[in-house]
Amino acid sequence: MDQLEKIYEVSNKDLLKEKGLRYGAIASPLVLSIVPAVLFFVLGLLFSSFFFFLSPLTLVGGFVLGLIISVGLLFYRSSWLKNIRERIAVDGIRAEEVDWFKNEMTSEEKKALKEIESRNLLLADAYRDTLAARLTATRIKKATNRELLLAKKRQNKVRYLKSDNSKGLLEEIETDIEKLQKIKTEADEMKVEAQTRLQMIEGTARRGTDLAGTELILKKLSARTSELPLALETAKMEEEYRKEFEKEFEKELEEQGL
Repeated sequence: MDQLEKIYEVSNKDLLKEKGLRYGAIASPLVLSIVPAVLFFVLGLLFSSFFFFLSPLTLVGGFVLGLIISVGLLFYRSSWLKNIRERIAVDGIRAEEVDWFKNEMTSEEKKALKEIESRNLLLADAYRDTLAARLTATRIKKATNRELLLAKKRQNKVRYLKSDNSKGLLEEIETDIEKLQKIKTEADEMKVEAQTRLQMIEGTARRGTDLAGTELILKKLSARTSELPLALETAKMEEEYRKEFEKEFEKELEEQGL
């Protein structure tokens, strides 16, 4: 299977921005409190005792202001990271992108990855690849559940209209539901496969055995990791077209007084 082109690549600018927001949130209370306080203390030594009075005030005031800025940066960073993760995951998460999804990893997975990286870098790469598949499958399952819920709500809404013209629309929505259910089933299977392989790689790392067999059984999983997210995006696009059609359909019914 040909390798699919990545839709979104994390740039150096993204990496620098993430570090800047993280360290900025940590440093803000310290910089805004200590630096002015030290400055006024030095000015007090050089010029007037009045600056000594300002030193503790700026220490407290700067710290409070720094905390406010820090909280703001943390909220912004959280929102920005969520957006970045969504863009990365559109066509599947790759091994080198796993670190962006640490908040979606279990504590056991984080611990296992750290231990394997300290023992065998080749096994660590395989573990990251499989972990990326597990994260992708979990995201697909959640997204598919949301899309299924919305599709079924629209289905019930169209049925409530009880119009002859709604028959074709109901058939199309039913087709979409079947596609989403198929994607969900495949995502469930991929998640189970990935979790099984994670356990196998952990066992291989503990035994210190060869990785050749593990690499072979990862090939099928890697291919599905690339295909499923794109399949879900296609289904979601079809749903968007369906929504627009439904709006026009409902508008037409309202004009007819139905």
